[in-house]
Amino acid sequence: MPLKDILVYVDESAQAAGTVAAACSLAVRHDAHLTGMAIDHPPEIPGFAAIEIPPSAVEILKQRRQEALDKERKTFEDGVNAAGLAGRSGWSVASGRALEALSLRSRYADLTVISQNSPDGQTGGEDLVDDLIMASGRPVLVVPYIGAPAQIGRKVLIAWNASRESARALSDAMPLLEAADKIEIFAVEPHSIGDIPGADIAEHLARHGLNVTAAKTAGLDIDVGDVLLNQVADSGADLIVMGAYGHSRMRELVLGGATRHILGHMTVPVLLSH
Repeated sequence: MPLKDILVYVDESAQAAGTVAAACSLAVRHDAHLTGMAIDHPPEIPGFAAIEIPPSAVEILKQRRQEALDKERKTFEDGVNAAGLAGRSGWSVASGRALEALSLRSRYADLTVISQNSPDGQTGGEDLVDDLIMASGRPVLVVPYIGAPAQIGRKVLIAWNASRESARALSDAMPLLEAADKIEIFAVEPHSIGDIPGADIAEHLARHGLNVTAAKTAGLDIDVGDVLLNQVADSGADLIVMGAYGHSRMRELVLGGATRHILGHMTVPVLLSH
């Protein structure tokens, strides 16, 4: 299925403009429609406290919420106008909890684009990216807070371990892979996935007419996430495709894991599926 309907989450963070620009770049390249989405967060005020708040304070809260939404809409519209997408874009606002609204809307899109959680925690909630990957049922493209290349998906690195999650991510990424100039299948510490790890899936992609190479590494006793990031730097890849949370998120939180490491240290956009 081609990439024809992209959703981008727009928040108040400093990196929102860069995330919108990345989504616009993908929409232009794939001739897709782009929808920007913001979340209106009503203040959660207990009933017993609400009666103590004067109407003037409530109006100030409403005004600040509207100002935030206006800022987010302007960020989106500036991006689509600069990219020439004004005729193939739309804007929506949902109320309530960000995860519930965003995961629901993402199911009506081919791809959802969101900013990486920033170190200062200004991207709409500490676990929004993680939770969206788990809840949406759709691929999620996470854009680093340091920014994204002008073109995403020219050189793609696929993190491959033959798991259900990596197979799902690869399938979800096919519209991007079909537009790529170079694709590298990269297996870290591969076990029980063939005599030549990555060769089978590379052959599968080659049958789709894709330009694919395969590589592997023993890991060298360093974190798998670091191995992947080192390979990105060496290969010049501008996009990572990987399955998310092959182990439980609790295990990754306690023991570490590739997904959590990449989400915290990514240097290029990452497409994740679970």
